[in-house]
Amino acid sequence: MESYEQIEIPEEELVSRLFKKDQTAFSYLYDNYAAAVNGVIYRIVMDEESAEDVLQEVFVKIWHNFTQYDKTKGKLFTWIINIARNRAIDYTRSKNFKNQQKNLDVDKIVSYIDSKKSTSFNTDKIGLRAMLTGLKPEQRQILDLVYFKGYTQAEVADELNIPLGTVKTRIRMALILLRSIV
Repeated sequence: MESYEQIEIPEEELVSRLFKKDQTAFSYLYDNYAAAVNGVIYRIVMDEESAEDVLQEVFVKIWHNFTQYDKTKGKLFTWIINIARNRAIDYTRSKNFKNQQKNLDVDKIVSYIDSKKSTSFNTDKIGLRAMLTGLKPEQRQILDLVYFKGYTQAEVADELNIPLGTVKTRIRMALILLRSIV
C-alpha cells in the first residue's frame, strides 16, 4: 500500500482536500513544506527550539484557518511562508522572547555567537595571554585548546594522546594558579 509520503499531490488537489479538512492531505502538506518553513522561521528567531515551537503554531494556524487561503492571490507555499514569517516576527517581538534572550543558557550563547560569526576576540587586550605565560607549557597548551579553540576535554585527551584524568587535573591546577594571579 502506498503512503501519502510516496505519492505526489498536485497543488490544486491538495488545496481542495485541505478545504475539506482532509488529515492525510494535511500530513502531506506538513511532510513536504515543514523543512522549508522551519528554515524561514529559524532565520528570524535564531533558535532551534523556538523555531520548532513557532513551526507548530504555524501549522496549527494553517489547519484552523485554511478557509482564509485564496488561491487567486497567490500560491499555497507563498501563503504559508507569509504566515510563518509573520508568526516568527510576532514571536521575536513578544515579551517571552525578549526575556529569553536576556537569559540565554550556555548552549544558546554558543549558538548565538556562531550565528553572529563573531567568535574571535583579542585576548591580548584583556591581558589573558600575559597571565597564561606564568603557567607550565602543558597547562597552557590544554587551556589554549579548551578555552580558545573550543575543544572538549575528551578531544584534548585524544589530540594530545594523554588520559582524560590528566587533562582534567592540568586544567584544574591551571585555573587554581590563574585565580591566585588575579
